[in-house]
Amino acid sequence: MTTFVVVHGAGGSGWEWHRVARELHGRGHDVVAPDLPCEDETAGLAEYADAVVAAARAATAAATAPARPSPGEGPALLVVVAHSLGGFTAPQVAERLGADRLVLVAGMVPLPGETGGQWWETSGYQRAARERADREGVVARMDTDEEVVATFMHDLDPALAEEALRRGRDQAGRPMSDPWPLTAWPDVPTSYLIFGDDRFFPPEFLRRMVRERLGIDADEMPGSHAAYLSRPADLAERLVAYAGPTT
Repeated sequence: MTTFVVVHGAGGSGWEWHRVARELHGRGHDVVAPDLPCEDETAGLAEYADAVVAAARAATAAATAPARPSPGEGPALLVVVAHSLGGFTAPQVAERLGADRLVLVAGMVPLPGETGGQWWETSGYQRAARERADREGVVARMDTDEEVVATFMHDLDPALAEEALRRGRDQAGRPMSDPWPLTAWPDVPTSYLIFGDDRFFPPEFLRRMVRERLGIDADEMPGSHAAYLSRPADLAERLVAYAGPTT
């Protein structure tokens, strides 16, 4: 059995992962997907990490690890999963909880001392986005609901996309100005999954960033930036596979 602790992206909520959670529950695993205090202008990266760690510990009733399995079930595992801006929070959570694995899905990968605001340029994202716009005419826009859907969730059923828009939350700015507090990437086995149809984070940019910043090769599956809603079964299968051997 694995407990998956999910850190959602900017302006999101744990609800976004309810379809993946259902798939994981059906496979015998637990999911903790708390809402971050993203509407709180006083909450920064430390408070985000505190919120996730508190939710994980409350759900598992243990200080630094998931609840122990029943006899014969084998050892329980703890996997921290991060989406998008959640990449700035999840490494802190994984280190504090002693996670068995850290999985980033279309996640931002920070460097020590880097802020979220700086990341757009220092990671190479802005250059990659310009190159993609010149080459394919694909531009990430979010001024209207229609543009948000086209950029982030173009492969969702319209009714589900409408619900996702309705459940969207404001994103305070402080997490984008807080320097990433860790001095190095945590000593936790890390995997990275790209969504191949992502119009927000170009896959070719993510592949390069992951190699440069994590020293690993990213995996890829179909789906938009919101593939947790459009392809929950496929994503759940990937997560279960990542929860396998950690060495």
